[in-house]
Amino acid sequence: MSRAIDRASLRPCNSSGSITFSSAVRLASNWKLWNTKPTRSARTAARASSSSLKMSMPSRRTVPRVGTSSPATIESNVLLPEPEAPTMATDSRSRSEKCMSWRMVSTPVESLTCLVMCSTSMRDDDGMKDGWKFGTRRTWLTHCSLIALATLAGLGTPARAAGPKAAPVILVVGDSLSAEYGLARGSGWVALLEERLAREKVAATVVNASVSGDTTSGGRSRLPALLAQHKPSHVILELGGNDALRGLPLSSTQANLAAMARAAKAAGARVLVVGMQVPPNYGRQYSEEFAALFVKVARSEGAALVPFLLKGVADAPDAVAMFQPDRIHPSAAAHPLMLDNVWPKLRPLLR
Repeated sequence: MSRAIDRASLRPCNSSGSITFSSAVRLASNWKLWNTKPTRSARTAARASSSSLKMSMPSRRTVPRVGTSSPATIESNVLLPEPEAPTMATDSRSRSEKCMSWRMVSTPVESLTCLVMCSTSMRDDDGMKDGWKFGTRRTWLTHCSLIALATLAGLGTPARAAGPKAAPVILVVGDSLSAEYGLARGSGWVALLEERLAREKVAATVVNASVSGDTTSGGRSRLPALLAQHKPSHVILELGGNDALRGLPLSSTQANLAAMARAAKAAGARVLVVGMQVPPNYGRQYSEEFAALFVKVARSEGAALVPFLLKGVADAPDAVAMFQPDRIHPSAAAHPLMLDNVWPKLRPLLR
């Protein structure tokens, strides 16, 4: 300690005062005179501040205080409700009988179904005196025998007249010519067909499943689900025009239409094939072969045929006025003429 004091006394002091650090070195209190460079090496260990050992002891109490518990000393009773069923039979001066359905018996005539009942009886001595001399099983056998005799007797009787005939369901599977492309809803030939049926007092439902831009391949993939969903009695196939616009092979177009006609007939529907033609710029040979494929499909599948849906529209003197600005899709004024081409072929199928 004395050596540190001696070293400190050797340093000069100025009039601005001085401060003393723990190292007992006097430095000037003026900020400009401070020497920022260390004059001694860094301390490697802290100086001991106390010679007493540090000791710690755990707490002798718990905060908050924990209470103690004891088991319940008062007994409690819980009354459970009685079960609804089954219950044990008890002695009684009267008998009871319970009937439950056991199985269904169907007869092949007129799809008649009768319900066979199985009886369960509880009786006492008085019941035997009242005439219950047959057991439950024998009573059930007698009941079934009577039903069997009635069923056999019904086999020899003529069937009753069938119920009223279901209303026809007409399913239209087409492309933009039937989907009212570019038109107000209700102005296409399919919507006009519903109005014609109402005027003719034909109770039929029309389902328009046409999709703009659809091809025969797309219609063929959609048809099974449509047949299962709507169960139509008549199917109108108005597809093929987009096949020609895309340059698809005529053989695939004909095969798809034929497959759709067969699927519709297998579902019990009558088929109407709607033919289409292409403009002359496709070439004479292609135009003739394209128009002929609809005739081949209708002839091979026994379906009715509309030779050309746009007859009186595409070949009209003022054909430009019958089409929308794209020169492909007919305008609203052309759709009544399109219906006039379909109706004469569809009406006989509805009789």
